[in-house]
Amino acid sequence: MDTQTQILIVMIAYLSLLILWGLYQGRKVKTDSDYAIAGRKLPGWVAALSERATGESSWALLGLPGAAYATGLTEIWTAIGCAGGILTAWITISWRLRDASEKYEVNTFTEFIAKKHGEVGRWIRIVGSFTIVFFFFFYVGAQFLGGGKTLESMFGVETKWGMLITAVIIIPYTIYGGFRSVVYTDVIQAIVMITALILGPIVGIIYLANHPEVFAQSVPQALDKAGTAYTSLTGGATGFMAGVVLVGGLSWFFGYLGGQPQLSMRFMAISDERQAKKARNIGIIWTIIAYIGALFIGWLGIAIFGPDGLQDQEMVMPEVFLKIFPPAIAAVLITGAIAAMISTADSLLILSSSELSENLLKPALKTQNKAKLALKHSRITTALLAVIALLLAYISPSDMIYTIVGYVWAGIGSTFSVVILLTLFWKRYHGRAVLVTIITGLIFTIIWFSSGMEKHYRVTEDTITAVEADKVPSEASSRLSVILDERFSSENRFKKELKTLYKQNEYEEYSGAIIRNASVTGVSARFLTFVVALFVAVLSSYLIPKKE
Repeated sequence: MDTQTQILIVMIAYLSLLILWGLYQGRKVKTDSDYAIAGRKLPGWVAALSERATGESSWALLGLPGAAYATGLTEIWTAIGCAGGILTAWITISWRLRDASEKYEVNTFTEFIAKKHGEVGRWIRIVGSFTIVFFFFFYVGAQFLGGGKTLESMFGVETKWGMLITAVIIIPYTIYGGFRSVVYTDVIQAIVMITALILGPIVGIIYLANHPEVFAQSVPQALDKAGTAYTSLTGGATGFMAGVVLVGGLSWFFGYLGGQPQLSMRFMAISDERQAKKARNIGIIWTIIAYIGALFIGWLGIAIFGPDGLQDQEMVMPEVFLKIFPPAIAAVLITGAIAAMISTADSLLILSSSELSENLLKPALKTQNKAKLALKHSRITTALLAVIALLLAYISPSDMIYTIVGYVWAGIGSTFSVVILLTLFWKRYHGRAVLVTIITGLIFTIIWFSSGMEKHYRVTEDTITAVEADKVPSEASSRLSVILDERFSSENRFKKELKTLYKQNEYEEYSGAIIRNASVTGVSARFLTFVVALFVAVLSSYLIPKKE
């Protein structure tokens, strides 16, 4: 039996058990509060593991290892930014949100902000919920699309069928059990993820020591052999550009300060203060171990395959595990990674559904005091959103979906981080200022991204020289002169242009070297959106009178 077949069998068994576990937990859902926030009765360990699985999923297992493989030590700043934000949220924000959620008896993220600023609560519900539903609607579609592409790359399933399989996996238990089913399936994912991130580096070090044929027999040696760009903390950049690299990595900090609704909901659902302390400790320990492990797996990839040994950098974790583990164990760990990525859609789906049903539909349909009817409406809303999001993923251009998703960390994360921080810590902050903050943050993010100021790609003369040194034939590299100094406002647009210059087999062979050596400049929207939103929030709190 080959490795791919083993992975497929393990994955079918694993996902089947996951679906059954989610449906079992759904039996305990009796009210719309159970459905939206698990009745605010989550044990601390469940909340912590669910929050970590939701926050990391494909990022900790594919994205961060892939980035560490591609850039070496430079990715440390991203890890510090993310981990710093997560630890700050658990230490200073999580228990405050839990207490406030209990005090105001809220079921959703936006409902807390609206009740806290009751003078314009209705408008906060409308603007906040509509914003979250719109952006996370596309986010769900992106997860379906990502799941489809993953199944295609791993098993040869066509993307369109892979998207449908992804939807079939997560929709039944999400519709039936809502938030409760989602968080308890997250627990399984978090355990598998942390197991992979602990075992991978340990077994990888032993593997390197016993296989002299690999690129390098230790991580330090691998980074040194890969070149100065991999041993530099700024990717070889100096002066102002070194500062841009540093700020870009650390800016991830600002998206974790309570502004990601799918994470804050886990804080709000914790049952009591004692459980909140347990959750904090587990969340902090999980994060530190996971980020060290994710970076190390990326660097192990350099040691085993060399810096140019993988066509798709984000597949470094599966490729490393297939090398260092027996096939059966690799199958289990890789399956957990794939399942964690696929099932991220459930958290985003239930968040969008709850925001829509609790804050927009329930007041309109007047079902606040009709528990069974409200629960029925919540399930119907979840089903409809799932179907529409799946259809959207089929009919919308993938680059449009990913562009809108790109706004989430800055437009939602950084903007709502300011709203949550000031709501919790500054008494002068009021409802009208909240509305101005949300609208300003979103508009600024959209302008910054669409203008290419976040990150843009250019082919320069130095790019062509570096590409030729990167073993790309001169005949192929010379074609880049057609787009010399042309600016592309996203990696997807840059890749799209490269596909017009090269045949499919050429694109697959050369695109990695071209993208790696392209001139990439820009300033992080995550950091600037936070600064702009904070400035506007403070200014509007003083200049705009509070509505009595």
